[in-house]
Formats: sequence, structure tokens, C-alpha cells
Amino acid sequence: MRELIVRSWRQFAGDHAGEEIAEAALVLPLLFIILIAVFWFGQAFRIYTTLTQAARQGARAAVAPLCATCSLPGFSSTQNAISAVSSALTASNLNTTQLVPLSQWTQPPLCLCGSTSAASCSGSVSCAPDPTNSNVCVQPNVQLSFPAQGGAGECGTAVSFQYKYPYSFTLPCLPQPCTPLDLSKFTIPAQAQMRLETQ
Repeated sequence: MRELIVRSWRQFAGDHAGEEIAEAALVLPLLFIILIAVFWFGQAFRIYTTLTQAARQGARAAVAPLCATCSLPGFSSTQNAISAVSSALTASNLNTTQLVPLSQWTQPPLCLCGSTSAASCSGSVSCAPDPTNSNVCVQPNVQLSFPAQGGAGECGTAVSFQYKYPYSFTLPCLPQPCTPLDLSKFTIPAQAQMRLETQ
């Protein structure tokens, strides 16, 4: 009798029927979660690189000399920068209405042009007035490098903004109660600085 029980237990332990199904039930959800994470973080990285490029184009447009022969009264380098940022975002199919309002984030603390070191700023530069309410912060006449710290003492313009992640995807959390991770609540910052150009 004992031999029969031992033999039946050996057969039961050696039976591999259904093992693959159990392994798949454990592995497939993990694989699915990894694929979703790769997709969503890939989207965030694509948007981040687009925003960085848009900020660079805005800063480049702000420091480029305005056309001396054009008759555009009242057109400023700030409007030029904002237009470049908006064009870059639109070309990449990013909605400009997703830009976070300036009142909801802190502008970068940059020193006024002519400062000798970062520790002793001669004044902080605020965002230039934006007639179009585009939520893009253009800071003209900022100190990019400091002579006291071995820099060339160059002045330039900084362009910065924040973009709300446009996709809503809520990741569940355990144990309950907890706050789920909602990707639509994330903002992606972008900032670029360019030195002034002369012709």
C-alpha cells in the first residue's frame, strides 16, 4: 500500500501537463506591462526631444538680428521667438494649447547681462511681455557665462516653457487605497539659451 502511495505521488509530481499554461499566465502580464512602459516612455522621450528642439529654435530666432530692410512695425525678437516655438510644435503635431500657463510654473532664475558671477547677480531677468499669451517665457539680456568663473562673459536670450503630457494613461497601484499614477498630470520642461548675434 505504501509503495502504491509513493508511486502515485511520484507520478503526480512528475506530471508536467499544464505547466506551460501556468508559466505563461505568470510571464505574459509582466511582458505586457514592460511593453506598455516602453511605449509610453518612448512617447515621453519623443515629446521631450521635440520640445528641446522647439526651445532651441525659439532662442535662435530671438537672438538673430531682425531684418533691417523689412517694414514690420512693432515686431520684436520676443514675438519672433514665440512664433518659432509655435511653428516647431505645430510641425511636430504637438498641440500648443498643452503649454502650461506661466502662472503655474516658476521661470528660471537667470542673471541680468553684465553680472560678474552667479553668486552676485546684478538683477534677475523676468519674462518679456507676451502679447499673444503663448505661455512661452522669453528672457532677453541674460548672462550666459561669467568672467569671474573663467567664461567669456557672453550675453544672450533664454527661452523656456513647460508642456503638459498629452496622453492620459492611469497605472493601477496596490495595495488599495492608493493614488494611481496618471501620466496626464506630468509636465515636461524645455529651456534653451543662445548668445546674441551681430552682423
